Amino acid sequence: MIIEFRCERDYARQWMSRETLSIDGRDVPVRIVWAPTAEPRPAGLDALFELERVVLRKGKHGGADRLKIVPEGAQACGAADIIVDFTGAARDPDWSARLYLRPLFNGAAGENAALAAILAGDLPVIGIVNEVDGSVLDRGHPSGEIAAGLSGALETVMARTLTMVAAVLSGRPRIVPQLARPAGDGLRREPVGYVARGLAASIAKEIYRLCCYAPHWHIGWRVNDGGGVWQTGDLSGPSWNVLGDPGNHFYADPFPISWQGRTFVFFEDLDHRVGKGIISAIEFSDAGPVGEVMPVLEEPWHLSYPFLIEDDGELWMIPESSTRGDVALYKCVRFPDKWERYATLLSGLELADATITRHNGLHYLFGAWRDGSGGYSDSLAIYYADRLLGPWLPHASNPVLIDRASTRPAGNFVTLNGKLWRPVQDCADGYGAALALAEVVDLSPTAFKQIVRHSLKPGPLWPGRKLHTLNRCGRLEVIDGSRVQPKTRAFASHFPSTVVSARTSPSSAV
Repeated sequence: MIIEFRCERDYARQWMSRETLSIDGRDVPVRIVWAPTAEPRPAGLDALFELERVVLRKGKHGGADRLKIVPEGAQACGAADIIVDFTGAARDPDWSARLYLRPLFNGAAGENAALAAILAGDLPVIGIVNEVDGSVLDRGHPSGEIAAGLSGALETVMARTLTMVAAVLSGRPRIVPQLARPAGDGLRREPVGYVARGLAASIAKEIYRLCCYAPHWHIGWRVNDGGGVWQTGDLSGPSWNVLGDPGNHFYADPFPISWQGRTFVFFEDLDHRVGKGIISAIEFSDAGPVGEVMPVLEEPWHLSYPFLIEDDGELWMIPESSTRGDVALYKCVRFPDKWERYATLLSGLELADATITRHNGLHYLFGAWRDGSGGYSDSLAIYYADRLLGPWLPHASNPVLIDRASTRPAGNFVTLNGKLWRPVQDCADGYGAALALAEVVDLSPTAFKQIVRHSLKPGPLWPGRKLHTLNRCGRLEVIDGSRVQPKTRAFASHFPSTVVSARTSPSSAV
């Protein structure tokens, strides 16, 4: 198979220097055909990108940087099987490939369309279109949590575009969701102003990080005799309380469970001074926390999101270990504080926040998947198995969804009135900014469809900047969010004290 990328010579970028495209684990050769410029870029764009590289990325090169050496002479040797046209020009009338793909950004072709969307205030919805009949073969909305500035945003968009192209060319069936194009703020900013504001924001963030731990997650809990968040679709009900922390640690990703007559909440416990998470737990009674937080699982690598599942009379945990590149299963050998690594369910992939549900006789494992580039929260992969220990097989359409607003798991699945639901992270306004409740209306090894029914954001009932995880065990409901956490006591005097009741102290979390 010969894959041909058509790109504009005058605006060659580092991401175009690739020689292969990974398709289902195979490195398929790619050749670049350089085309004339269809539309000039904004004046001074390269100089602004270089400024961002020096200031925002500490001199590190990125995919949006100019490719300084462009091959000359004849480039195409033989007809291509597949053409992927990244330009904004009309289709070559003499093309003879069996498939001609065109990436679109908010419905328009070319890098300028992607830049226009970013300058209007948001990353674009990406569409991969068959140029012959105009059919949309895939559609996705990337997340920008790691995008630094205008160049970083462009790099993120193009990285996820390549993810989608590879998925289309894999031959696997695609699930094409309906995604609304972002409205933006109605204004297209000039690149100079956009970059200047980005640099100013970066400086402000660095000052913030010098003074405060960022982010500082905290766990909210309440005892609820009523229906709870899943029944109301909002955060109303009893007041939310906050689990106290030592200040230089944050607590996140709470998972409660009752086992052997006791109820514990397991969570990520990250020491800001070390920057690595472990799994800790604390016991709960009907009145709230009992005793002290205890560490229960630590590895040389970062752990978070301690998903718990009962199976065959045993208690198991799947903590996130995406930085290690696997999905590992731990067995509880003494509750709650002794766990042993038992099996590796999946390996050789970045999969965050693995969450399992049983449905129609099968186990399904959901996770936020990343192919080494782009955001961490926009691509959903599903695996299925007859039993917890596997073997786990990939869904026919992985990644089944690319959408920053409804992909990343945010807690346990819930079945209500015969319907299957999943909490998801809504990262449209940044990582962990909000929660959404999605009904799974179709799930099989070859199909997937969900509909987001409710959106939950921080507000009077849960003050702060983010809303991240939702779980319940019996009468105990837990969520998490973030707040300002100064690093020194002297500096802390300028900030409100820690939240005790989110309903009664709305000014205390930011």
